[in-house]
Amino acid sequence: MTGPLAATLFGPGDLRLVEHHLAPLGPGMVRVRFRAGGICGSDLHYFRHARTGDFVVNSPLILGHEVSGEIIEINGEVAGLRTNDRVAVNPSRWCGHCARCREGRANLCENIYFMGSASKTPHMQGGFASVFDATPAQCVKVAGDVSYQAAALAEPLAVSLHAVARAGEMAGKNVIVFGAGPIGLLIMLASRRNDCGQIAVADIAEAPLAFANRLGADRTINLAGGDAGLTALLADTPFDIAFEVSGTAAGLSAAISSVRRGGTVIQVGNLPGGNIAVPANAVMSKELDLKGTFRFGTEFNQAVELIAAGEIDVLKLVTAEHSLSAANDAFALAADRSQSVKVMLTAD
Repeated sequence: MTGPLAATLFGPGDLRLVEHHLAPLGPGMVRVRFRAGGICGSDLHYFRHARTGDFVVNSPLILGHEVSGEIIEINGEVAGLRTNDRVAVNPSRWCGHCARCREGRANLCENIYFMGSASKTPHMQGGFASVFDATPAQCVKVAGDVSYQAAALAEPLAVSLHAVARAGEMAGKNVIVFGAGPIGLLIMLASRRNDCGQIAVADIAEAPLAFANRLGADRTINLAGGDAGLTALLADTPFDIAFEVSGTAAGLSAAISSVRRGGTVIQVGNLPGGNIAVPANAVMSKELDLKGTFRFGTEFNQAVELIAAGEIDVLKLVTAEHSLSAANDAFALAADRSQSVKVMLTAD
């Protein structure tokens, strides 16, 4: 293969590097050369099962939505962008005119194009490709001293900032996070930036919990052997806010059980498709605020600014890098939580 390549999913575990030839660049569009991309939990769900939650892959899908690159072509005049600019790429293309966009909730856009997603058919192709196209609004310039790897991680940081915003005022409030993957760890860092009180992180794997400790968690709880440690912690520390990031029914149940009466639970993780059992009576009897959080809105630009200013060091999460042509090896490593937190793909 000599042309541009794309990491394309054909079925469960069937990820292939295939030639990816783009049509001529459309008017007002921007062509980007891939430089770095992070493998997300949803990418891994697609890779393992050809689905994530209720989104099912039924035709070849180029994965990847945490990406950065270099502009190599612009069709027309675009204010503020030029070829050779380094950009963090927002995977969201919002329509700007639907009811949700007009009310300021663009992340719920009724006509959204989100890179690397099977939520629509035909699927929306992603950014794990040697070259890909974007709108100018998706391209946020970054300075030369910001690495492409850091710029690519603006997307998971934006997800985390939006989740924290959904939680409301956090000053002095105790927080517990269920799930110590990249999003859970970034939520921990974003919560700390919002002056929260104590932060606890719970998971069923020791390696990511050790990582959470290094990043500043006040307490970590390994739930692999049961909930005795969590029960003991709850007897000592009342939690005001719980973030469910594991994407499991057990995690959501634990989050609902863990917050005090009148507390807040934020559902961040993508739960398995279909109906699941939830202790809904506890939501009622404890008068909890149970909120969903989906992707992000203006937080993407905020994430780029925080990364550029060095206020949140996203590169602390990076545990390995592989070239795009070694995407299968990278996905295999990313799927092993004992060996990795965030695995990055980089240009060949």
